[in-house]
Amino acid sequence: MKNNFLFLLVSVAFLLACSADSTSEKGNSDGTGGSLAIFALKGNYLYTVDATSLNVFSLINQQQPVKVNEVQVGFAIETLFSYGDNLYIGSRNGMFIYSITNPETPVLKSNVQHFTACDPVVSDGSFSYVTLHSNTRCGNNTNVLEVYDTSNTSSPVLLHRRNLIAPKGLGLYNDYLLICDDVIKIFDVSVPQNPILVHSINKQCFDVIIKNNDLFAIGSNGLYRYELNPTDITASTFKSQVVF
Repeated sequence: MKNNFLFLLVSVAFLLACSADSTSEKGNSDGTGGSLAIFALKGNYLYTVDATSLNVFSLINQQQPVKVNEVQVGFAIETLFSYGDNLYIGSRNGMFIYSITNPETPVLKSNVQHFTACDPVVSDGSFSYVTLHSNTRCGNNTNVLEVYDTSNTSSPVLLHRRNLIAPKGLGLYNDYLLICDDVIKIFDVSVPQNPILVHSINKQCFDVIIKNNDLFAIGSNGLYRYELNPTDITASTFKSQVVF
């Protein structure tokens, strides 16, 4: 099941990358991945994480990708999210922020330590959102949402901490944060230090991928597509599903 899930995440993200606007950052199409992704496309570079390292591949020659760097990050690295010139790496012990101003040489800006737990991360640059969840693989009995002020990437500040049921993947859509919990919960984060639950979608999923107004929710039994309504999030509609 895990292999199928990872394959689906990769497949959806690459499909979204292929449909990205040609006017995206640096004139290249960047991929759109979920918060549980282990890779990120940025311009002419592909970044991937394994258990301990951040790996950098040059795609300048797309016919012959070349690994140009490997940076030791820590232990139990799990997820990778990119925004702007920064990478946000989730591990079972904390969140790491790396600058990729020089794309081939990521530089550690900061790290935030927390209780041992699985740790997906998303960010809009100014604020970063982390869900900590526990199971037999992740460790402690911790199931929370954390909100950090990361406007200064060298010094993140914890703004908010909220208990949830069993949070996993999450995604940002305008002023809303979508979290895969016992259902897909939608929080208004226009005031990040005070998230307000405004709506939910009755699906149990591992992760969400958001592209424009499309929501792709990934669960153990399939992939579900919703159209998000930017003027009324409660009016979002189910469009299709792929069962596996």
